Amino acid sequence: MSNLLVGVDVSLKSHHVHFMKEDGVSVADFSVSNDQSGADTLIKRMLEAAEKSQATQLKVGMEATDQFSWHLAHYLKDQLKGYEPRFQSFIYTLNARKVARFKKGYDSLPKNDRIDAWVIADHLRFGRLPNEMKDAVQYEALQRLTRTRFHFMKEIGRNKTYFLNQLFLKFSGLRQDNPFSNRFGVTSLAVIEELEPETIAEMSIEELVDFLQDKGKNRFENPEEIAKYLQKLARSSYRLEKAMQDPVNLSLSVTLSTIQHMESQVKRLDKEIAKLMKGIPQTLTSVKGIGNVFAAGLIAEIGDVKRFKDHHSLAKYAGLVWSQYQSGEYESDETSRMRTGNKYLRYYLIQAADSIRKRDSEYKAFYNKKYQEVPKHKHKRALVLTARKLVRLVYSLLSTNQLYTPPERRE
Repeated sequence: MSNLLVGVDVSLKSHHVHFMKEDGVSVADFSVSNDQSGADTLIKRMLEAAEKSQATQLKVGMEATDQFSWHLAHYLKDQLKGYEPRFQSFIYTLNARKVARFKKGYDSLPKNDRIDAWVIADHLRFGRLPNEMKDAVQYEALQRLTRTRFHFMKEIGRNKTYFLNQLFLKFSGLRQDNPFSNRFGVTSLAVIEELEPETIAEMSIEELVDFLQDKGKNRFENPEEIAKYLQKLARSSYRLEKAMQDPVNLSLSVTLSTIQHMESQVKRLDKEIAKLMKGIPQTLTSVKGIGNVFAAGLIAEIGDVKRFKDHHSLAKYAGLVWSQYQSGEYESDETSRMRTGNKYLRYYLIQAADSIRKRDSEYKAFYNKKYQEVPKHKHKRALVLTARKLVRLVYSLLSTNQLYTPPERRE
């Protein structure tokens, strides 16, 4: 069977297309608009070129640029089904980083849409391609929600860091050493929003205790100790000039409002994720620590687990693999994690691992062991290695559809 290789460089308003034969000879090079009529033009020209070159297979490749390639890839997949078995079609969404590395194999190629489309077509010709795109709308619908949640959680983290850095201007001591277990808890935020360091320093212990107990709803075991420590921090803190007080307070208030609004939107997403998860059979939630959100994040990115031959390939897809450095008789003991893979899947694996290790004795023991092995970056390293261990379990549960048995119940 001969192939017509179609490289598509996608962009917001138009796509640049390059047709190539199996021997590397270029057949056509043109642009189409990024809309349905442009996609119809592309299909028509593909079929004409395939018939002219007597090709029986159409291989179409484009970089996985999320929104800009989504409509085209799915439209081609749907429309080209009508021309089977005369023409077999295969749609590939390629990793942009891998395409860029493939391009580096050529010497001094310029950067433009025409060349990029040619490189993609040539990449198809050389092979070593990912699995062809499958119809998986239920996973992609879930993916819209879990990826949006990922985006909001990252933004919340960035805004919290910005808020705490602004806090140093207002109350440097509280930024350096917060006496509350949760910096963004109700009582901690009440202190930040309603009191100035000077006010805290001048208040009596009784007044400050009453304030803390009121905001904390009498949940503090030792409110006097907290009050005394808070006063100590207030007295040792820098004093902010009056001209700066209102702008800093407004900056803190606006940033906090943004954080709280985004957290409310995350709750909306979580509710919708839970609804979609009711229609997806899975056993991941049988693991204590994996709820609907983490299970959804994993399933949305993995899709059909049969795409992966084993847990090693799934770990590689997630970017939880470590490079090797070996030459002759020497092999380095210290290697770094490869900076590749699906960042969304890696995020949900690490978040799930952090939750599971607090509830499951096997994962807790593994985390503690890895935590004690090194002097630096203990938590981060132990958590990533625990996530790698979790990959094996996730692969097994999705492959067998069996419930998880915790260590305490195993014979």
